[in-house]
Amino acid sequence: MRLDLKEIIHVPGAELPISCELDFSDLDFYGSRPVCEPVTVNGVVRNRAGMLELEASLSSNLHLNCDSCGKPLEQVMTVPVQRLLATELENEEEDDIILLSGTELDLDETMTDEFIFAMDTKHLCSEDCKGRCPLCGADLNEGPCQCKPETDPRLAVLAQLLEQTDDQE
Repeated sequence: MRLDLKEIIHVPGAELPISCELDFSDLDFYGSRPVCEPVTVNGVVRNRAGMLELEASLSSNLHLNCDSCGKPLEQVMTVPVQRLLATELENEEEDDIILLSGTELDLDETMTDEFIFAMDTKHLCSEDCKGRCPLCGADLNEGPCQCKPETDPRLAVLAQLLEQTDDQE
């Protein structure tokens, strides 16, 4: 979706509201597609003394799996966006300024980038998720598993001595 800003680009104080839904269902995050629902975009582009400012909010429900225990979870993601827009850049190093194509802003590309950069790299079903046992795969949130703890190879000799002591008693 391209947003034409020609009506406000040379009119200080002018505003152009933004309200739409974007489809990010094709976005791949580490082998999954968590954005199954439309991403709602609400905001405004303002001309403040000749500077164009984009202020918006992106929101959607993410359908994920816990990175620790693997259980499915749903998480609301809201991303605030505040960027300056320009028709040309004086300094190519400006990361905070979005370059317009003529008088148009590519809303799909801009909002996709903002959404991706805001995505967490790790998702947990709860802050205290215990995950799964690395040996048997049991969900440790439901209780301890029946595995014996693995002995550190550096302490194997000590473990054998303790077993011999237990057997003699």
